[in-house]
Amino acid sequence: MFIVSARVPAERRLAATLYAYAFLTDLVLLYPVYALLFADTGLSVGQISSLFVLWSAAGILLEVPSGAWADAVSRRLLLCLAPLLAAAGFALWVLVPSYPAFAVGFLLWGAGGALRSGALEALVWTELDRLGAAGRYARLTGRAKTAELLGVVAAMGLAAPVLAVGGYPAVGAASVAACLAAAAVATRFPEHRAPEPPGHDAAQPDPDEPGWWVSLRGGLAEARADRSVRAALLLVPAVAAVWGGLDEYTPLLARDTGIPAAGVPLLLLLVWAGTTVGGLLAPAGERLTDRGFAALLAGAALALAAGALLRHPAGFVLVGVAFAAFQLATVLADVRLQARISGPDRATVTSVAGMATDLTIIAVYAAYGVVAGAAGNAVAFAVAVLPYLLLAGRLATRRPARWVRPNRSLPENSGVS
Repeated sequence: MFIVSARVPAERRLAATLYAYAFLTDLVLLYPVYALLFADTGLSVGQISSLFVLWSAAGILLEVPSGAWADAVSRRLLLCLAPLLAAAGFALWVLVPSYPAFAVGFLLWGAGGALRSGALEALVWTELDRLGAAGRYARLTGRAKTAELLGVVAAMGLAAPVLAVGGYPAVGAASVAACLAAAAVATRFPEHRAPEPPGHDAAQPDPDEPGWWVSLRGGLAEARADRSVRAALLLVPAVAAVWGGLDEYTPLLARDTGIPAAGVPLLLLLVWAGTTVGGLLAPAGERLTDRGFAALLAGAALALAAGALLRHPAGFVLVGVAFAAFQLATVLADVRLQARISGPDRATVTSVAGMATDLTIIAVYAAYGVVAGAAGNAVAFAVAVLPYLLLAGRLATRRPARWVRPNRSLPENSGVS
């Protein structure tokens, strides 16, 4: 009884720390105005686009090495460093606004995102598993996604009045303060390194190899050797990338409905609301089988296509419903991956999934530009959901199985897939 009673405060502390960290990490008042800062500094559209490329490249190149570093050193340490790097970048932007400063700032921001990705999921799963509460991972991560969205919404609401009062320096200072607060909160994360599972067949590391390299090799070896881990890893980008890329184009889709420019944010609120609800539904989604998950993806794809092709503001109700389902599916894909990983290099494997997602999103951007340029935004949205229908068909034809398996007492090769 003592163990059970002691576990609850530990879970609550972990959850509270996770939610605060997620909220503060995205409470960046520069979010809605940094493009204006760049333009007001004199940058061209081409230069601004090149900054976005640098941002993406930094995250992709550092994603997997940072995951290996987290496994070898400390996941909590990386979660502390991540917002500090972003804070340094934001400070550069407002103190010495220029293309070189913006470029360095994006590199730092991208590096911070890479440090956080993989390390956060691995730490939360490991701590819950240690407490015998791995089944609550979906609930915590779903709510953390909601906390991130609330941080973005709060930043969007605060940016205008802060900008009006103090200009870009004030907005930058507020963004730096939020990052520093996130770093302080990260020190509250508990961290206990999980021992290797019984029977884990890992090659003896070379004593001359750095720890991060050993973790990198171990994580990649697990993804190659275990078919269930590999399938769960590939599922993450298959689910998360397309709708994650389309999210950037929802303002264009909203404008094409004919609504006045002032009404576009109202339509986007439907998308934000849907995404928020999707994260909160994660615990219920754990009961889905493969076929249930396939139905979720297919329904979301059809709702998004129909909402886009309506070319009417009312269609954004369907778009919001679709984004809710896609957010739920993304959380469940992450839960499935964490439940399949059995080795000690959890952050590395998770980072590989993150890198694959980022690379796929870039492909989505390129494909969207081609289709939208030829046929418009509505058709581009409709075409983009075709991969989801194919994936849903593949899942629906497999042997019925429970979608996620948070119970670690089940053997990894029990036939559940």
